[in-house]
Amino acid sequence: MVAENAGLSPTIELRNLHRFFGTLRAVDNVSFSAYPGQVMGFIGPNGAGKTTAMRILATLDLPIAGDALICGESVINEPDRVRRVLGFMPDSFGRYPNMNILEYLDFFARAYGFRGAVRRDAIERVLAFAELEPLLDKQIDTLSKGMSQRLCLGRTLIHDPEVLILDEPAAGLDPRARVELRELIRLLATEMSKTVLISSHILTELGEICDSVSIIEAGKILASGTIEELQQGTGSSVEVDVESAPVTEIEVTMLGDAGGLETWLVQQAYVDQVTVAGQRLTITFSGDDDARHGLLKAIVLADFRVVSFETKTQSLEDTFMRITRGELQ
Repeated sequence: MVAENAGLSPTIELRNLHRFFGTLRAVDNVSFSAYPGQVMGFIGPNGAGKTTAMRILATLDLPIAGDALICGESVINEPDRVRRVLGFMPDSFGRYPNMNILEYLDFFARAYGFRGAVRRDAIERVLAFAELEPLLDKQIDTLSKGMSQRLCLGRTLIHDPEVLILDEPAAGLDPRARVELRELIRLLATEMSKTVLISSHILTELGEICDSVSIIEAGKILASGTIEELQQGTGSSVEVDVESAPVTEIEVTMLGDAGGLETWLVQQAYVDQVTVAGQRLTITFSGDDDARHGLLKAIVLADFRVVSFETKTQSLEDTFMRITRGELQ
C-alpha cells in the first residue's frame, strides 16, 4: 500500500482523533489515511465509534483532541472549505413531502449556490450517473429503498466533491440494488478518482469493493491495511496479539478413503490439525508458500489419490472475527 500511494497526499487524514461523551470514549486516539481513487472500508461492531468519527469528518461534530483533514483542510479550523470538497451520505436522509426527484436535487443544487446553467448541468450530471432520469417526476416519498439510496447518493454528489463519506449505504437493500450500488461506488473511485470512506455491516460487500480497511472497536483502531495485508496479518495493528496471526486452511479432496492421508498428514511439518468429512480433508497449516508447495509435492510423491488441493482464502468476515474481541462500551 505504501508503494501504491507513493507521492500522493492523503485526501482523508485522521490525526490522533479523540471524542468522549462523559466516560464513554467513543473515538479514542484514532488515526488513519485514505488516498485519491481509494475505497476504504471502516468497519466495527455497533457502538464502536464509526458514526462519531464520520460525523467529525463531515463537520457535524467536533473532537476534544486531535484533528481530521479533508484534502488538507482541517475540519476544526476550516469547516466551510471542507464542506465544498466533501460529500456525506448518512445512514438515513430526510424525505420532504410533496417533492419529486427533480425538485429535490434542484433544492440541494441551490443550497450549494449553483445558479442558471451551472445548476442545470449539475442536476443532469447526477441524474445520468445515478440513472434516475426516467423518474424525474416521481414523488420521493414513494421511492423504493434502492431508488432512495440512489437519490441520496446523487444528492451527495451534486457539488462534485473529491471525498465521499458513506455511512451504511447498503443497509436494507435487496441483492440487485446492493450490486448496482457497489458498481457505482467503484466507478466513483476508479473513473473519477474520488476517495470513498464507507462503513457497512455487510462485510462481503466491502470485501469486494474496498482497497483498504480500518477496523475499529470500543473507539480504538485495531488494524489498518489492504484486505490482503489484514488477511495475512501484515497490516499495521495497534491492539492485535501475536497469537491472533492467521493460519492457512487447505482443503484436499480424495478419491476413496481419506483415512490414510489423514494419518500421514498429522506427521508432517506445519500441519497443526486435520479434520475429515467423507472424502474431504481440511488442514490447518502454519507454513509459508514454500512449505505449502512442499506439502503438495510430498502428497503427490506419496501417491495418495488426490483430485484437488485448494487453499481457502480468508474472507473479510473471518479477518474481522479474528481481530475483534466483541468488546462493548
